[in-house]
Amino acid sequence: MEDKKADKYDVLRRLALAGAGGEELHLTLQQSLQQAAEVVGLHGAAVYLWDDEMAITVAVTYAESDFSREKLDSLEKELFAELRKEKQLVSAYMSFGGERPLHTFTLPLRHGRKIFGAVIGIQEGAQKLVGEDIFLEALSAAIALNVIAGRVEQGKISGQEVIDKERLKAIIEVAVTVNHEVNNPLTAILGNVQLMLLKEENLDDKLRDKLKTIEISALKIKDVTQKLLRLSSARTIKYADDTNMIDLSGGEEE
Repeated sequence: MEDKKADKYDVLRRLALAGAGGEELHLTLQQSLQQAAEVVGLHGAAVYLWDDEMAITVAVTYAESDFSREKLDSLEKELFAELRKEKQLVSAYMSFGGERPLHTFTLPLRHGRKIFGAVIGIQEGAQKLVGEDIFLEALSAAIALNVIAGRVEQGKISGQEVIDKERLKAIIEVAVTVNHEVNNPLTAILGNVQLMLLKEENLDDKLRDKLKTIEISALKIKDVTQKLLRLSSARTIKYADDTNMIDLSGGEEE
């Protein structure tokens, strides 16, 4: 049992070193799948990477036989890909009966909240993959880091770009929340103020000026929430000595 644990550790160690050393991604994935298959008892495993439209851009497969290769391909195309598209599947462990019992899994490759690929595998016979979930999840995380490292190495993305994208996503999420929570009461305030201003003949100058100030301020708040939604970068500007604020000029239309 200790030898098997050491083998699992060695698979992850080699994968991490390959990513840190900038080794060729396709070869690294192929070797890692084969090593993981030997350790866990898989009859086949595959890594799929896709673009923002979920069209597969990279597919790397290891299989012991043509049957395993064909089964991996059909599981991805006919089951997992459809479930991701229709039901937003993220991960799963499944078992199928019959004359040739089959166990399978799919786990996501992710960076932050973005899922850009998956690892899938199959195992025939009485063994069950769910008992290997900790190793398989660590394997998928290590593969994801290798892919990210490879993209940084190739100049497709920089480390700063990754940080900026995650910051912008967080800002947009806050902006959506602010719009949802603020715009409803803000609409009520604006609506009531504007209704009152329609009856100017019943208002004295002092009250009318106050209502106008409220209307202008409410419209400014609405404009700020809209600018937050239109942000295209996570740039900040100096606000105070040790504090920055979001640069809303990034939300202006050019």
